[in-house]
Amino acid sequence: MEAPKAAASSKASAIVVDANTGKTLYSSNADAQRFPASLTKMMTLYMLFEAMEAGKVSKSTPIPVSAYAAGQPPTKIGFKPGQTISAEAAILSVITKSANDSATAIGEYLGGSEQRFAQMMTNKARQLGMRNTTFRNASGLPNPQQRSSARDLALLGIALREHFPQYYDYFSTRSFSYRGRRIAGHNRLLGKVRGVDGIKTGYTRDSGFNLVSSVNVDGKKMVAVVMGGTSGGARDAQMAKLIEQYLPGASRRDGGNLLASRKNSKVQVAAIDLPEEEDAPMPVQREEVVAKTSNVVTATAYASAPAQASPAAQILRVPTPTARADVAEAEEAADVDPVTTASAPEKSSAIGWMVQIGSMGSDDDAKAILARAASEVGGPVGSLAPYTEKFQKGSATYYRARFTGIASAKAANNACVALKRQNFNCFAIAPQS
Repeated sequence: MEAPKAAASSKASAIVVDANTGKTLYSSNADAQRFPASLTKMMTLYMLFEAMEAGKVSKSTPIPVSAYAAGQPPTKIGFKPGQTISAEAAILSVITKSANDSATAIGEYLGGSEQRFAQMMTNKARQLGMRNTTFRNASGLPNPQQRSSARDLALLGIALREHFPQYYDYFSTRSFSYRGRRIAGHNRLLGKVRGVDGIKTGYTRDSGFNLVSSVNVDGKKMVAVVMGGTSGGARDAQMAKLIEQYLPGASRRDGGNLLASRKNSKVQVAAIDLPEEEDAPMPVQREEVVAKTSNVVTATAYASAPAQASPAAQILRVPTPTARADVAEAEEAADVDPVTTASAPEKSSAIGWMVQIGSMGSDDDAKAILARAASEVGGPVGSLAPYTEKFQKGSATYYRARFTGIASAKAANNACVALKRQNFNCFAIAPQS
């Protein structure tokens, strides 16, 4: 009967940090890499707060929800592609419901694509001193390469309070109303353990039950992290015990900004120019006559979109791999997503169906990811012809990475299925008639 306990404990780690002095009050496997699950969303919100502080985003900025973001597994709000959510509502939905669709929409809006946003998140982690952290998505959905540590997440918790005191109260939100629906939060310690004012819960099967808690009692401030709990109740009980045990020894003396090295963390909200609020890219509204073939959805009647919106919208629609639902509250997810299609340039009619796996900053990068995909996926992808296509977004140049020479919708679907299973982006592109 001891084996299951040992298996569970292999995921466990914890830390308690005095947020006034930076002193570690308790540590257990605090530097071991773990799956952060939805604790990832702390960094997603850090990036959004930074964009708000820089004046690039306001609380009322409408954030578009792409088909990819809307298709994320639960937990989620349940958007339809093309809808929008205000930045403030997105923040509240991420904090309370841990909404994967909202987090993904934030990532696509700030980074142009979720893949690029994950690179930005990782860069920011390094600037903050999070040495054991790598991000691969905005939501925390399962990805074997997405890792962090208890110590890194405690540092991020402190950074959120210190760098964005004007937004930090969002983390104490227990519920909020959205479009007439009350959405309750997952953080059970709010209002139950004295002094707890946030921050975030998380769970996947591989991570176990995670929690970051911030405490502020009579000037004593702590951030505590518990990872790898065997259940939500056990995780919460461990956190409450750590707070009870170590809060008496915490300092009331404010040691100043522990992360004053933010001077090395220059505000840079995106790898591409973030649009001004009134020019924010929105999903193109269109009327569709839909034909389904082997799970490929092809839009055959498109409404024309404003010319100035299309380059940014094209970047926003670059998809990334959708993981299967692995969240405690999740519904059962389908094994394979339907493949979203887009219309190709006229010149592509001669080369049949295509599949796109990303938009890169250089032609060499686009060719490199195509070569890696062909090598790692093989099968229905290895024999396809690589193709790159240059396009402009404002003053920046990007290159679409595509495979061409695909004979049918079914073959394009099969290629996308194989690519997604190996964690490559993919959507199919129908030839224009």
